[in-house]
Amino acid sequence: MADSESEDSDGEGGLGNVSRIIIRPPGVSGKAKRGHLCFDAAFETGNLGKAELIGEFEYDLYLRPDTCNPRFRFWFNFTVDNVKQDQRVIFNVVNMNKARNLFNNNLTPLVKSSSRPKWQRLPKKHVYYYRSPVHQNHYILSFAFSFDKEDDVYQFAVAPPYSYSRLQSYLNFIENRQQNDKKFVRTSLAKSLQNRNIDLITIDEISCKSKSLRTERSFIRVIVILSRSYGNASPASYMCQGFLEFLLSTHKIAKILRENFVFKIVPMANPDGVFLGNNRCNLIGQDTNRIWHVANEFLHPEIYAIKNMLKEIDNSDIFQIDFVIDLHAHNSLHGCFIYGNTYEDVYRYERHLVFPRLFAAHVKDFAANNMMFNADDKKVGSARRFCCERLSDTVNAYTLEISLGGHYLKDGKTVALYTEDGCKCGRNLARTLLHYYRFINILAEPLPTDVRAKKRRPRTHQARSRSRQRYEVKPRPKTTRCSAPISYTNLSISYDSGGSSDEAFSPERHYRYAPRSSHLSGYRSYYRNPSSSLLSQAQDQFTLLRIKSGKFDTLHCGYKIGSKIPTRSTPLEQNEPKFEVSINIPPKPYLSIIDLNQLTRGSLNKKSNSFEYS
Repeated sequence: MADSESEDSDGEGGLGNVSRIIIRPPGVSGKAKRGHLCFDAAFETGNLGKAELIGEFEYDLYLRPDTCNPRFRFWFNFTVDNVKQDQRVIFNVVNMNKARNLFNNNLTPLVKSSSRPKWQRLPKKHVYYYRSPVHQNHYILSFAFSFDKEDDVYQFAVAPPYSYSRLQSYLNFIENRQQNDKKFVRTSLAKSLQNRNIDLITIDEISCKSKSLRTERSFIRVIVILSRSYGNASPASYMCQGFLEFLLSTHKIAKILRENFVFKIVPMANPDGVFLGNNRCNLIGQDTNRIWHVANEFLHPEIYAIKNMLKEIDNSDIFQIDFVIDLHAHNSLHGCFIYGNTYEDVYRYERHLVFPRLFAAHVKDFAANNMMFNADDKKVGSARRFCCERLSDTVNAYTLEISLGGHYLKDGKTVALYTEDGCKCGRNLARTLLHYYRFINILAEPLPTDVRAKKRRPRTHQARSRSRQRYEVKPRPKTTRCSAPISYTNLSISYDSGGSSDEAFSPERHYRYAPRSSHLSGYRSYYRNPSSSLLSQAQDQFTLLRIKSGKFDTLHCGYKIGSKIPTRSTPLEQNEPKFEVSINIPPKPYLSIIDLNQLTRGSLNKKSNSFEYS
């Protein structure tokens, strides 16, 4: 019984949220004093059914179940005031219906006050999630807290709330922000049971252009985004707002997406459940993500209106639905992940896997281990199962989940908690859509010139003044090592005039330095000119010793290195130094067997006498 989910709703009283209830100690009556805590949850998205003082500093808190459905109890959002300076208390949330949740895995409640409006997580050392034998061995969430300011009003919640009023304020803001350049159209699909709007944001720049564009393409691709089917899925609203904000921006990716696709965005599919502070259900206790196959206009006007919109687009000859992505928040797993469908058609199933794989490559907090594809009969009434069975085969329907807590870092142990400003999954969703359509060749790949260039320094930047002090480069110290002396004096050899395989290294080559180069550059160009008289005069000068020393006898060849080749009429310079060395170049020997172990510096002359030449 302890492991299973609690189905009863004992202790709540069934009277709705508490409204300015002051808890006095036993035997105390009259006007409340400082330290007699005042609990309140009678506001939008609030949830707290009952509070009891069980000790001097300890309170038992009972969550109000969803309206007309006592099964779901997990979301809480309430305030506490009339506190005393440095008052310490212990709160026990005693009737959560789900035993396995993120409180088992380092999730802690959020808190903020009137003087510190930013949400902060409580330290883990002050939060406990355990089985309590006093409460029928159910799991209890206990956390200790110390009130440090008497005049503040403290608010506690599971996740940062995102109310229906906040959504309306945001939509009014972005609608007034666009003046002449209207990027979207805001309409209402239907009214909820409590007469709240089911807003629809349509981004359609294709239909606004000339009609000739429709004839150029066979159909217009549509992407449908649904959000906030559950009241506790406030991170899904932040993700949807991030997606919408990025899509309406001036970013290059957003501009490409708006010019090529039509977006239909329903930012809040269950406004009554969000307003009432329900965990999952709408006003009449229906789970809005389990009744898609039986939804009707009287009991489920929100889902019924969204279904009609999807069917109308799917049956159109102009539009084609490519994606239906339902944004949710998960209270048991960390990270961001996708739930998909399975199909008997292998090709459709492989096509269905492409987008999740691309999304995993673009999102750093993606949890691949939590991703799941199934055709479970229990989920037959969900949005993704309905769209894959009742719509065309081209539709890819997914449930995109984001954790109520956070995501694991690279070490696999540390959890980075999500905040209001840190949920970037919506922008990553838009980037993945662009990558997907480029992957299937619907959009062209960017040219190299379109790639963002590296940031350069502005023109106003002034480079640092270089130091005028110059450091003298010291010459490299000479070493004592030298090459072994090799003597060719006893080798009088003549070359054959017929040419050989070593023709490229024949001394009958004329060497000229490359243009605009010095004799130290090392770049030469070789060409053959055996009839030149200058080559015959300089034939004996290009020897190993003179090439190594870089000095040539210019007396006989009539030109200097690095200068133009003179003609015969050019006078020779008289002051040129002469290098007269009687050295002959050895020819190429025939193949002979030589013992390399005996070939030393001293025996080189002996071995040279044993060579046989032709």
